[in-house]
Amino acid sequence: MEIVIDTSALLAVILDEPERERIIERTVGHTLVGPGSIPWEVGNAFSALLKRNRISRGEARRGLQLFGEIPLRYVSTNMEQAITIASQERIYAYDAYLIECALRLVAPLLTLDGSLRRNATKLGVNVVEI
Repeated sequence: MEIVIDTSALLAVILDEPERERIIERTVGHTLVGPGSIPWEVGNAFSALLKRNRISRGEARRGLQLFGEIPLRYVSTNMEQAITIASQERIYAYDAYLIECALRLVAPLLTLDGSLRRNATKLGVNVVEI
């Protein structure tokens, strides 16, 4: 089964957050997929963590290395549909990319982002419970 995964869940695994083991348990044996924007989102998250002095540059490099080891299949985004979703739901495009991907692939979404979870559920996406 394919599971659409977002940056919040990926970062929880990379940064050894409390949800890490549960995320791994829920995804083992499944194909993780996501829009091509994920690497930029991960880079942005590490940049923000560095800016706030929450991690060192060495930790960021190690985190990026770990990210590169996660088996993740990138899929194209139907931009017209994603922008329609973003406009209708008044959400950011990055969230709409994930929702569009999950809807098109008929795949559940794994996220730790409460707002994304609510919007995805509202639009009929199954959400993986963590």
